[in-house]
Amino acid sequence: MNTHDHSCPTCSGHGHPIIPEPHFRPLPGTGTPVIELQGVSFAYDDREVLSDVDLKVSSGDFMAVIGPNGGGKTTLVKLILGLLAPRAGTVRVLGADPLSVRPAVGYVPQHALIQPSFPVTVHEAVLLGLRREGGLLSTGRWPGYRARDKAKAMETLRMVDMAELATRRFDALSGGQKQRVLVARALVSDPALLLFDEPTSNIDPQGKVCLFDLLSALSSSITIVMVSHDLISAST
Repeated sequence: MNTHDHSCPTCSGHGHPIIPEPHFRPLPGTGTPVIELQGVSFAYDDREVLSDVDLKVSSGDFMAVIGPNGGGKTTLVKLILGLLAPRAGTVRVLGADPLSVRPAVGYVPQHALIQPSFPVTVHEAVLLGLRREGGLLSTGRWPGYRARDKAKAMETLRMVDMAELATRRFDALSGGQKQRVLVARALVSDPALLLFDEPTSNIDPQGKVCLFDLLSALSSSITIVMVSHDLISAST
């Protein structure tokens, strides 16, 4: 993947992110595949969407799975996350059952799982990627986050060049900016794997360039897998 040599006006305005020294989770054991599917099949009732799929993703890979809408890509993501179980075959993530290692997987969904009317700031949206102590106050703020959690969220926002917008409401961002915040939310827990479902949906062409610049920079420190129907963007 080529890295484009220009700034990203749809981001916070300061160009490419600066990726600090990697601090993501080490993989369990030399040579252990990050993702391994063997003979996997899945069907919704009688409609088969995946048949005898084999897939192996190694540490450090940056992989795109391309296919048409309705071709089973989101089903594949749900199998990797452990949200679905295969009808046949096996799915292993980091050498284990997907559900058992779910905290080690950073997931960026196709659509933001944040209600548009919920008055969450960019900083708070990233904090949602961390486990918190206690529940929400009536104000909608999170008392259980420690100072180090808040600092970690800011550090991660700097990684994706969104720190200057930390106090802005999430629903006021552009599509490209929202996607970068969702990447930060996925990264804040130091995952071993980043998993994307249709990352370029609802993003304009310049926003796509910004996003792939970011992913190209991140790929030196973390394994990345994305599923997409957008062949042109995925081959950039």
